[in-house]
Amino acid sequence: MDLVPALQEPLQQPLKSVLGPATAKVMAEHLGLHTVGDLLHHYPRRYEERGQLTHLADLPMDEHVTVVAMVADARLHTFASARAPRGKGQRLEVTITDGSGRLQLVFFGNGVHKPHKELLPGTRAMFAGKVSVFNRRLQLAHPAYELLRGDDPSESVETWAGALIPLYPATAKLESWKIGKAVQTVLPTAQEAVDPLPPALREGRGLVTLPEALLKIHRPQTKADIEDARSRLKWDEAFVLQVALARRRHADAQLPAVARRPKPDGLLTAFDDRLPFTLTEGQQKVSKEIFDDLATEHPMHRLLQGEVGSGKTMVALRAMLATVDAGGQAAMLAPTEVLAQQHHRSVVEMMGELAEGGMLGGSEHATKVVLLTGSMGTAARRQAMLDLATGEAGIVIGTHALIEDKVQFHDLGLVVVDEQHRFGVEQRDALRGKGKQPPHLLVMTATPIPRTVAMTVFGDLETSVLDQLPAGRSPIASHVVPAADKPHFLARAWERVREEVESGHQAYVVCPRIGDDIDQADAKKSGKQKSPEDEAERRPPLAVLDVAAQLAKGPLKGLAVEVLHGRMHPDDKDAVMRRFAAGDTDVLVATTVIEVGVNVPNATAMVVMDADRFGVSQLHQLRGRVGRGSAPGLCLLVTEMPEASPARRRLGAVASTTDGFELSRIDLEQRREGDVLGQAQSGARSSLRVLAVIEDEDVIAEAREEAARLVAEDPDLTSLPGLRTALEALLDEEREGYLEKG
Repeated sequence: MDLVPALQEPLQQPLKSVLGPATAKVMAEHLGLHTVGDLLHHYPRRYEERGQLTHLADLPMDEHVTVVAMVADARLHTFASARAPRGKGQRLEVTITDGSGRLQLVFFGNGVHKPHKELLPGTRAMFAGKVSVFNRRLQLAHPAYELLRGDDPSESVETWAGALIPLYPATAKLESWKIGKAVQTVLPTAQEAVDPLPPALREGRGLVTLPEALLKIHRPQTKADIEDARSRLKWDEAFVLQVALARRRHADAQLPAVARRPKPDGLLTAFDDRLPFTLTEGQQKVSKEIFDDLATEHPMHRLLQGEVGSGKTMVALRAMLATVDAGGQAAMLAPTEVLAQQHHRSVVEMMGELAEGGMLGGSEHATKVVLLTGSMGTAARRQAMLDLATGEAGIVIGTHALIEDKVQFHDLGLVVVDEQHRFGVEQRDALRGKGKQPPHLLVMTATPIPRTVAMTVFGDLETSVLDQLPAGRSPIASHVVPAADKPHFLARAWERVREEVESGHQAYVVCPRIGDDIDQADAKKSGKQKSPEDEAERRPPLAVLDVAAQLAKGPLKGLAVEVLHGRMHPDDKDAVMRRFAAGDTDVLVATTVIEVGVNVPNATAMVVMDADRFGVSQLHQLRGRVGRGSAPGLCLLVTEMPEASPARRRLGAVASTTDGFELSRIDLEQRREGDVLGQAQSGARSSLRVLAVIEDEDVIAEAREEAARLVAEDPDLTSLPGLRTALEALLDEEREGYLEKG
């Protein structure tokens, strides 16, 4: 142990030693900022010019925002209240304007006195709070604010130096202007920042140095300063990320693997011969790419992306059969038990007697196809594990139960991961570690990903795209149902569900919440004591159990209505799905457990309640559950959001196109702050702060080329210590694990 601590790099200093423990604690807990470097890389979301006001019409619902605006009007109301002293409560309503739009602020109780004195008509200020809807109008309840006084020379020079006011991604516990003051404190340290870009690359592209970029992004004097800083910082993000991915690709290319070539007249040929249809051109092309990879002596790392229903499972199954033909075993990892059971059923059905290896009546080429999930009985589980260890089972389909240490394979040759966005890479790597040599890897996703995102998120994988739908898929019509504006539209939606059932079809109703005791307890835990200001909050999301009960008694009375959600026992879930698939249930009221893989061709209608609570790609995935047979599909997106809101625009986009690639662009543009590396569940700050994966396609493509060239010449980056430091700083431990596991 080193008893003399090394001198700490200035940017690695913990914030608590610079800003004080209280501020540092909020920054760590709510913004994921721990060091001086973290804070310097927490860039302004946008800038306000002193002479300009914010566009209030574009504010996002349910988000914490900061606006600069002028007070147009302020009114104090008195109302009867049992809780208030002397039975009289007070509410201050302040209207602020940006010259075109207006926004209401409300203050209650003891919180009205200070703003009543300070927020006089004509006053300009910065306001921060959460945007909500009350009486169908946008408002901020109890916003924090900071007056922008032009009359106090010391304040305008010291605090708001320069004509541009940076507005930071903030939190209810720490407003933008307080973050700005903290940045001002640490900004001198930016001079010590180590430059990750190779000098030749930086100079060749005319980019400013890193210290200069940090200074210009936090304290710009002109708009040109912001552009200089952003151009430079985009390159940092793109290049550091692409170097990490290039190093992973380089390491993977050094690994040995067993080439898996199918036998000329083996299991795959027997399977193809019994198919009642021909593969689409796309399926044939993608299969060839996969088979070429399987035939090499380095592990395949391929991403197979395709539209909902484009036949990815068929392509993956043929790759698994080719692997079994070549003497290996194949494992398919599914994100949920419902999906694992469904995949197992459909694979066994598609293979027929080819899935009856070692059984009477099995074909001579047959293998055994086993299921392995956490909820299986001990005897069935033991038998499945024995079949895997002896090699009796060529194919296994399971959940994360496949990853457990006890599970041993005879010769694992191929791992297929379904719905990659639901798995951490730790899980996919744990399964890959079960091969005697690294197995080949095929990752499938039904969420279409634009090219640049694929280069950024799955940069360690080659990409195959299935964009043709197989013959026999029907078109899906989608409509937004504005339940608050037009309640009769919702009544008509239930009539449409009845009509579908009467013509022999079935329907899904999807809700964001379950509605059981645990669900309510969670909501209570995160909630607080109701007070007058809570009237500004939105109601809780609709719940499966409540909606199912209301429908069965009301608009869908007389129909067979069942529920399905993630907290049911796996056997009960499976039984519900079997009844629905068999046509015994008319309407299935469910959470998003039906989002992927559930295949009921007779289901033609879907009603999504509180559709604004779901993401674009999630809605696209859900919609893909209908129209899977010969009858056309119908998807109704029910919302109470006002017409002008961003949520309604988002739903309008989903209703207007069924092109998943187009929707994924829209989704990405709207979730700019989202974590592109797919680690959002960790609550970590966004890995990409200035790089926009759609707009900056050129930067990403160039950075990928530069990174590949650099890593080929110097895989350990021995000549670039600054880049090594940046890799460690920019990729936190979780992400480093994501990118560097082999």
